[in-house]
Amino acid sequence: MDQRSPTVYRTKSWQNRRRLLLALGAAGLLLVGYLFGRWQDTPADPLVTPQAAAASPSPTSASSSPSPSPASAPSAVPYPVIQAESATELSGVETESTQDEGGGQNVGWVNREDHLRFDNIDFGDVPATELKVRLSSGSGITGRVQVRLDSRDAATIGELSISNTGGWQSWRTSTAVLQPVSGVHTVFLTFTSNDSGEFVNLNWIQFEH
Repeated sequence: MDQRSPTVYRTKSWQNRRRLLLALGAAGLLLVGYLFGRWQDTPADPLVTPQAAAASPSPTSASSSPSPSPASAPSAVPYPVIQAESATELSGVETESTQDEGGGQNVGWVNREDHLRFDNIDFGDVPATELKVRLSSGSGITGRVQVRLDSRDAATIGELSISNTGGWQSWRTSTAVLQPVSGVHTVFLTFTSNDSGEFVNLNWIQFEH
């Protein structure tokens, strides 16, 4: 049997290696082309300039900015006790020493058509809604105390009924409900009754919120 010469064997082996190398090279070129195509298809990151970065608000800084606080509501300052005898004008009435707690004087001999006037009463920003009246009566006549603003003839903003308390120095505190009032006003207390005659004494008044 004829044996192949070493030269022929080496020639065929070299050709096989050459074909393998060519195939590997072609595959490598295909891989490189594929990767290059994918790289071209990938969108580039946007270029951020210093001006654009400065104009864009930071989410962290926006969320950390303090929110405006609500305006504080005005506080309700208690009103002082106003002695009846300290009125700017006392029309048709007289004063006398009182036996009520605290002493001092009270206003008496109050008849219908009489009135008390208190100037420059400052109600503030929080409206007053009540008026407490310290009063007494030894009369069989019933009547009403009425509250008016800025004029003796103005519409009433509140009133309370008066009846016998057990004596002219038997004191009690009654409350009149008011239409809400704020700001500075002249306050008139007017008195009315169906019958003529004294029917109430007053010691002090105090507005309430």
